[in-house]
Amino acid sequence: MRKVIFKLSRDFFPQNKDRYPLLYFEHGRIEVDDSSVKWVGANRDIYAIPVATIATILLGPGTTVTHEAVKAISSSNTTICWVGDDSLRFYASGLTPTADTRNLLQQIRCATDPETRLTVAKRLFSERFPNELFEGKSLQTLMGMEGVRVRALYAGKSEEYGVPWNGRRYIPGKMEASDKVNRFLTHANSLLYAVITSSVIAHGYDPRIGFIHSGSPLPFVYDLSDLYKEFLTIDLAFMLASKMEKITSVCLVEEFTKRAVDFDLLSKLSQDLEAIFKDLGC
Repeated sequence: MRKVIFKLSRDFFPQNKDRYPLLYFEHGRIEVDDSSVKWVGANRDIYAIPVATIATILLGPGTTVTHEAVKAISSSNTTICWVGDDSLRFYASGLTPTADTRNLLQQIRCATDPETRLTVAKRLFSERFPNELFEGKSLQTLMGMEGVRVRALYAGKSEEYGVPWNGRRYIPGKMEASDKVNRFLTHANSLLYAVITSSVIAHGYDPRIGFIHSGSPLPFVYDLSDLYKEFLTIDLAFMLASKMEKITSVCLVEEFTKRAVDFDLLSKLSQDLEAIFKDLGC
């Protein structure tokens, strides 16, 4: 009997919006064995990784990944991100090839035209100010409104959960200088940035081309993250700070991932990406 081998195309795999948001690994190795991707932990525990159903794989300290594993992960259109201790630093990501550059070209055209750039920015702000009229308002005015909204949000969460709040403070490399709610916020935000970076890349956009933020490593990721922070990171950080003095990275990843799944983050992000560029003619 002649053996027939079928080569699966990317259309076979689930869309990014239908995937589980992330898996985080540290101190171990990702390799391919028996045609499947597997995690081998430092204690020699072995787990199969269903890469076709995962949007993002975060590799923390003490991890290695084989060439064959990267090939298999890339063929599933899953993004790999290299992160630091407790996921608090984002070092790099492996970009999977996209089918075409249509979305990237649209993003560039919209971002380089002052009128459409402001239109996209207003669409992003309209998610947070649904009853506000933006006619005649500049980007600087909208950013000022957002600052007031976020400060009020922090104050409200502080009162709701009974957690003291003295402002957003984070010194890179000096986590111990921050209070616990600021530490939890920083950690949760880094997880959100990793998931959104992965999804932006999977949709064929560039995380470096923003519409509100600029002069930072991932401005488009920060633009989009602000749509979801209220529930996924701010409320989560204050809730955790009200219950415990210290939290492990594994616990926070689990809590964040559960919220991201309940919130249906990847599906909402896919819809929002489509909505902010719709009918712009870019």
